[in-house]
Amino acid sequence: MDSQSVQGAYQVAEDLIVNYGLKVLGAIAILIVGRIAAGLIAKGVRKAMAKGNVDSALTGFVAKLAYFGVWIFALIAALEAFGVKTTSFVAVLGAAGLAVGLALQGSLSNFAAGVMILIFRPFKVGDVINAAGVTGKVVEISVFTTILHTPDNQKMIVPNSGIMGGNITNITAMDTRRVDLVAGIGYGDDIDKAKQVFMDLCTQHPKVLDDPAPVVKVVELADSSVNFVVRPWVKTEDYWDVFFDLNEQIKKACDQHGLNIPFPQTDVHLFQESAG
Repeated sequence: MDSQSVQGAYQVAEDLIVNYGLKVLGAIAILIVGRIAAGLIAKGVRKAMAKGNVDSALTGFVAKLAYFGVWIFALIAALEAFGVKTTSFVAVLGAAGLAVGLALQGSLSNFAAGVMILIFRPFKVGDVINAAGVTGKVVEISVFTTILHTPDNQKMIVPNSGIMGGNITNITAMDTRRVDLVAGIGYGDDIDKAKQVFMDLCTQHPKVLDDPAPVVKVVELADSSVNFVVRPWVKTEDYWDVFFDLNEQIKKACDQHGLNIPFPQTDVHLFQESAG
């Protein structure tokens, strides 16, 4: 190879280094800075959300979303610095994102509802709720679904959009609950006596609270009975024990004190037509 050819090769190499070397270094620098920035931003998001007592599942998801968002932005910036036109790339990426969004519309709806649940916390793990037509104990809350254990020990996986799309009853949110019972006596029975009997059952039950005091009132003069509401207050965890106990005790007390519990009856009258 003659000196002119060598000189030409050196010139080409020099042009490549001048034209592309700085671009390569710039792109690498952008990627390094972007990687560091993504880590710092994700860490900052975690700290900020942890300080705000945001659920750990949502904290991790948002932190990862922030990390990859910054990283993708840095990658696009690096390509642009290297001289690659990214306008069409961004357009394709946006179109793909739109298509994926439409395809996953239901999942995105569940995700949005999950974020709302984790931020506003209408219930937490361990609460018993009624939502989306299901009653059960919350055992797990994720960004897409909520898992409940029903009273008969079934595992129910409920989409978050179904929960946030209707009324949510948090059964165990309060420390106390009122037990609502209805007890009926016959029209021939002594109302004052029945009222005292029902009140004694409430006040003597060890799990019925003194404050608020139980309420026993006549609520309805029905077709065949005088109906009382019996409303004691209990600790939330004692609700069903008191509910079942008082139902049984009301029946036994009525039998003991000669109070009649009416039940539906049908009187049939027979008429005999005379012959001829």
